[in-house]
Formats: sequence, C-alpha cells, structure tokens
Amino acid sequence: MSKYIEVQGKSQYDNDIEPSYRPSACGPVTAYVLLRHFLPTEQIPSINELYRTLGSTKIGLPTWRFVRRLNKMLGSQWNVKVCNLQQAIEQIDEDRPVAVKFDKWFKFKWRSRFSFDYHWVVMVGYEYIENQLHILVHDHGGRNCASRVRSIPYEPNHKILTFVKIESLKR
Repeated sequence: MSKYIEVQGKSQYDNDIEPSYRPSACGPVTAYVLLRHFLPTEQIPSINELYRTLGSTKIGLPTWRFVRRLNKMLGSQWNVKVCNLQQAIEQIDEDRPVAVKFDKWFKFKWRSRFSFDYHWVVMVGYEYIENQLHILVHDHGGRNCASRVRSIPYEPNHKILTFVKIESLKR
C-alpha cells in the first residue's frame, strides 16, 4: 500500500528568500508549500513574510508557534493542529499534505542518528518497503541542491517526529 500527493516544492535557498533567513527557513517554506496546496496563489504570503509572521528564528521554529500562528493567520475557517502518525496517514489518504518536524535537539535524542537533526518538511505520501513504513517528504533542498521528494524510514526516526495537519472547516 502506498499513496503520493503531487505538490510543488520550494527550496529554502531560492533567491527570493532573504539570505539571512535561508539556513533556518525550513518552517516557513513548509508552511508556504502547504498553503500553496490549499489556497489560491494571491492569498499566500511570501516566505519572508511567513518567516516573520510565524516567528521563525535562527535556531528554528517551535511546533507550538507554527501551529498557533498559522491558526491565527488562517482564521476560524481552518484548523491547524498536531496529529499522530495514523491521523497524518489519513490526511494523506484525503489528499492533504502534512507538515513534519524532525527535532532531535529539543526532544533530547542527541546521540542517535536520524535522517535529519532538525528540519521541517512536507509529508506528501507514504509507502511500505519490505513491510517497513516510509514517509515520503518534500525536502526543501540545500545550498546548490533543489527541493526533492525523499523516502524516509519511519521507525528509526519516529522518536523525533511531530506531524501537523491543516484542515478546512468549511463544508
């Protein structure tokens, strides 16, 4: 079983992003990619605006701030909240991508090896490889590296993952 949602990715090192923001712009870029999936283009702030509005810092964007400020920005017709793996998979099955945060630093898992130490990405799907769950994430690239979809094994990373879903409350 597998599922994949096509989304338009974005590199956090693109020229339209303030150079001083680029190393820590993964949270705002994640929000931008998600908003581009859910909203008309003219309603989406720039990544530089999102960086400031969401309260990003040089050391990153805390999950609670991402959720609170994105909820405030979107208004009462939307619900942004932390969810578990099963809920994230259900979102993917409903063609709604999910924000994913890898965070070994603030979860105090310093000595283990993970796919990312600290990084926000967009979950765009999942697949099972040899009966092991892999989450498909749109990584936001790096210096001289475009954004791309990666298959990340869930089990070795599960201790540092946080999922955030965005749902419209309009019926």
